[in-house]
Amino acid sequence: MRELKNNIIKLNDYIESQNFKGYDPYDALKSPIFKLPVLRKNKLIRFGSQQLVKRLPINVRPLLGISRGHNPVTLGLCIQGYAFLYKAEPDKKNECLQKIKMLVRELQELIPTGFSGACWGYDFDWEARHAKIPAYQPTVVATGIIANALFEAYLITGNEKCSELVKSAAKFIVNDLNRTYKEENFIFSYSPFDQQKVFNASMKGARLLAQAYHLTGKPEFKALADKAVLFVLNYQRENGSWGYSLANSGSWTDNYHTGYVLDCLDEYAKLTNDTNSQSYIQKGFDFYKKEFFTVEGIPKFYHDKIYPVDCTAAGQSILTLTRFGEIELAKKVSQWMVENMQSKEGYFYFRKYKFHTEKTSFMRWSNAWMFAAISFLQYNLKN
Repeated sequence: MRELKNNIIKLNDYIESQNFKGYDPYDALKSPIFKLPVLRKNKLIRFGSQQLVKRLPINVRPLLGISRGHNPVTLGLCIQGYAFLYKAEPDKKNECLQKIKMLVRELQELIPTGFSGACWGYDFDWEARHAKIPAYQPTVVATGIIANALFEAYLITGNEKCSELVKSAAKFIVNDLNRTYKEENFIFSYSPFDQQKVFNASMKGARLLAQAYHLTGKPEFKALADKAVLFVLNYQRENGSWGYSLANSGSWTDNYHTGYVLDCLDEYAKLTNDTNSQSYIQKGFDFYKKEFFTVEGIPKFYHDKIYPVDCTAAGQSILTLTRFGEIELAKKVSQWMVENMQSKEGYFYFRKYKFHTEKTSFMRWSNAWMFAAISFLQYNLKN
């Protein structure tokens, strides 16, 4: 436990030394060259460049004029991590509380205008396969991750501003996202700008509504969450897995998106006293535990493929395993990641492939997820 605490301190010191700013795997379009007329609107070039910069084995962002940014999801995940440390480290309570308050203020400043409630996006233009999302414009994924962190922080610290923001974000889910119906159930869109049908994204919306229901008691939040959950449950496969989306190109199954679905389902069930989804949750977790981890504790990327070992997948693995009581396996994953992917400076490398490691430090993708995850593990080891 002491070793884990030291690793958290190293990571936290690094994050704070960077003022919570960093690069992101998908931030290529922050380069000034994409402001040029021919590159500003060409989807194929923009999407391809984004993927190329993400996949290059060296970090070319400084050469492209890409600056480190404040990603709202980074701030949210750090709030989550500080909330867990607030509980796990009594001598750090005041320090953690002040950091939470500071990050909440920053998140408030990053809420875009023109929507029904609090919501967030990324700090860069994002050229998705089926959508184009400008910098700071909201998605259900970013909003759901941040609202979940605020909900956790409220439950642990009692910070009322966190509760207010969760309740406000529920209005964004209800009023601003598109819905695709199948009979009376539906799936939320990824953002207000598309009609994507992504299972983990919609579940983040359902979880947020369940959290708002817990805070307000308003039955309409639960009723909508019920319908969104039933839609996703109906697409669980016989082996317990889910694909990524309903698109023809979205049939694959990976670690962290599966973990997102399971976490959201479990949170929804607990907050709404739902028992009907328990068999689905258990079947999904059985698949998850059996298929996504090696005996050494390596978090596999796909259910049938180990590499690349990825920091978001690892962070979510630790969160999901710990949530479902698999503490020993969560510890193994954490230890493997620390031994193989944490730098001497404290940050975590992006990905480890079979024959090489991509060592770029990504603040949201790697460091913030691992900070939230190992802080949650520390919190559960002490409680």
